[in-house]
Amino acid sequence: MKSLLLLSGLAIAGLGFALPGGDSSSSCSSSQAATRAGDTIVETAMKADGFGTLTAALKAADLVETLQSPGPFTVFAPTDDAFAQLPEGTLESLLQPDNRGLLTSILTYHVVSGDVKAADVVKLDFAATVNGQRVDIVFDEESKTVTIDGAKVVTTDIACSNGTIHVIDAVIMPSTNDLVETAVAAGQFETLAAAVRAAGLAEALTADAPLTVFAPTDEAFAQLPEGTVESLLKPENLGQLQAVLKHHVVAGRVYSDQALAAGEAKTLNGGTLRIEVREDVAFVGDAQILATDVEASNGVIHVIDRVLLPRD
Repeated sequence: MKSLLLLSGLAIAGLGFALPGGDSSSSCSSSQAATRAGDTIVETAMKADGFGTLTAALKAADLVETLQSPGPFTVFAPTDDAFAQLPEGTLESLLQPDNRGLLTSILTYHVVSGDVKAADVVKLDFAATVNGQRVDIVFDEESKTVTIDGAKVVTTDIACSNGTIHVIDAVIMPSTNDLVETAVAAGQFETLAAAVRAAGLAEALTADAPLTVFAPTDEAFAQLPEGTVESLLKPENLGQLQAVLKHHVVAGRVYSDQALAAGEAKTLNGGTLRIEVREDVAFVGDAQILATDVEASNGVIHVIDRVLLPRD
């Protein structure tokens, strides 16, 4: 999990690469680059050496037409060697028609809206992808290298008619677990998971529509007055339990910097949560935020140390 709050100074300003003292040239010759600037992203990948697997995957995911459109887009393009590094059988499985949804999710995780050149990445820590999730960006000052979710950027600024390609040396993977699966796998939200099931809200938290959950830990639930959790889990208190849980959920995928900038968030229960920093510690309501921006396939989780109770 990502720990502590990403402050508002990390707001997305666009994505690009400036490698001071480094080599940001394309693997294409200058004449090839000039020619390919008239080709779309897909056409450029098809004509270049080393992207056969990527183009096959785009076709299997039915994304060719999308990446042929005006866009513009910025694509972090894994090479054939990058795909070959995946565990044995992974690629073959992804290319099966039954797995088109997963393949699409992975490929769109490599795409950022807008035509972004190699200019400002050293100032950024993340970027939003077409998938909806964010990629982490790390600039190593000493080696003058940039990594995207751990994948090294090996070539930048391949110009296309509808955007730009930056080449990476590994396939990057989005979170494929939904909010409930992510919480269960973390091992510290057993009470929350039980409450979600008892309240009949599991389906909503596993649906495609993105949500943001301020998730109380088991220790947070244990701080409630004795008997409170047991009482809430009784069938006759279903409405009250649903109200409490919905008070922890916000519509949409709201990351920590966005939440801080807004200062408040409207919950699914109809209430409003105050979000602020007090003496360098981030709070939502009266709960301290312990960890932020835990990615799920259908949203994001922020971990908190107290159960938020709605006001009547």
